[in-house]
Amino acid sequence: MGLREASGRTVLAVDRFGIRTLCYRLEGGAIRFAERADALADPGHELDPQAIFDYLYFHAIPSPRTIFKDIHRLPAGHYALFEEGRVVVEPYWTPVFEEARQPDLPALREEFREVLKGAVKRQLDGSKPACFLSGGTDSSTVAGMIREAAGVPAATYSIGFEAEGYDEMAYARIAARHFGTDHHEYYVTPDDLVRGIGPVARHYDQPFGNSSALPAYYCAKMAREDGVTRILAGDGGDELFGGNSRYAMQRIFGAYVRLPRALRQGVLEPVLLRTPVAGVPLLRKSASYVKQANTPMPDRLQSYNLLLRLGVGEVLEPGFLSRVDCELPLSQQRETWAQASTASELNRTLAYDWRYTLAESDLPKVSMTTQLAGLAVGYPMLDDALVDFSLRLPESYKLRGLKLRWFFKEALRGFLPDAVIAKKKQGFGLPFGVWLTRHEALRRLASDSLASLATRGIVRPEFVGTLLGHRVREHPAYYGEMVWILMMLEQWLQGHAPDANLGDAVL
Repeated sequence: MGLREASGRTVLAVDRFGIRTLCYRLEGGAIRFAERADALADPGHELDPQAIFDYLYFHAIPSPRTIFKDIHRLPAGHYALFEEGRVVVEPYWTPVFEEARQPDLPALREEFREVLKGAVKRQLDGSKPACFLSGGTDSSTVAGMIREAAGVPAATYSIGFEAEGYDEMAYARIAARHFGTDHHEYYVTPDDLVRGIGPVARHYDQPFGNSSALPAYYCAKMAREDGVTRILAGDGGDELFGGNSRYAMQRIFGAYVRLPRALRQGVLEPVLLRTPVAGVPLLRKSASYVKQANTPMPDRLQSYNLLLRLGVGEVLEPGFLSRVDCELPLSQQRETWAQASTASELNRTLAYDWRYTLAESDLPKVSMTTQLAGLAVGYPMLDDALVDFSLRLPESYKLRGLKLRWFFKEALRGFLPDAVIAKKKQGFGLPFGVWLTRHEALRRLASDSLASLATRGIVRPEFVGTLLGHRVREHPAYYGEMVWILMMLEQWLQGHAPDANLGDAVL
């Protein structure tokens, strides 16, 4: 939302999760704003090296930075006030968790179902009711609630992959049969990627590396061709109600801190961290566990950061690194971590994910790809009433022991199919690395993209050579992710800044 007042003051604001984005630029004593960062950029606009580092770190560019120097994006839940040539940016909403002290499970269950139904109903616009259906709890819940809210079965759209370990179409079919939906399926192929990677990468207003964007695009495209004009997505349920496996993992790490200090500091840490025994294969995992458990949050969440594990100096050119601050991403994460009003580490992690998982990654993935396909999209799981309901739930209702989203599943038992409640989370994961080793046209597109990127002064050509030469063949899924991140960066640059060289002292 942007409002120019008669006094000359301008007020900008975005919703609590950044579903709709807003960028701004100060120029000549005035402020310009637009939904897209590239709409505010001049031809040949200078790129921000720090933003590119952030992209390689997060696989997206978190607000308030954008790829363009001096063009900013409002963070979720923030407003900007421009007056007399100055802009002030502040949060207007930060999550406050006020857990019910004596929860009434049956009453909460009934309230939850009604709030869910209302959330879905508010997202329907009278057109053909439709939703994505991955077969997980969130999308299945939306599909079922459409029938409750609209009085007719939903049209559902699912993506599959002919690759072992990646396809979960069976669960989508279970949910479709259970709710009697008008079900549609599409199997994405490597040829689809070759056709779609360039257009999807360049549709974004800045580089975006979430590989689920391609499946989301083809799913949305299928729905649009079926006459759908608005589609509902299930994003947000995991982050509101405790559904990601890393929440249970962080609880396991927290258990270590509760051990007697004498045992931790006097026995376990000296043996596992400061003696050669840590190199013994059977004890290596124990040493890793202790090391991670001793790392405070949110730093611990970056233990498996791809860029950091590969080595910043191994991946990036020295000239490029001299222009960035490698510590800034973690500083920003620490600030975000501290903002939520709660004493619970789990709730703090959820609020952290509302920023980095939802606002900066999952929502742009869905919003931009549905837009490219010609669809509007709604997010009932992020309805204000449902978010406020989640803030009142006790921590133990979200993660009970190591049981993820306990209340959500208990409240919908009998509504959702048992198989869907019991399944492990997967989503629209893309078997890119596997296909990269088997499909010549896809391999050629990736190789050409990375070879071009290696001339821009960002990534070391030696790293690109070893990445494509043997690392991807050795571990396709792991190293394929880095190939994807770099390829999508280059594809965006080819469309928006073809002459960019980020290693130079001056662009």
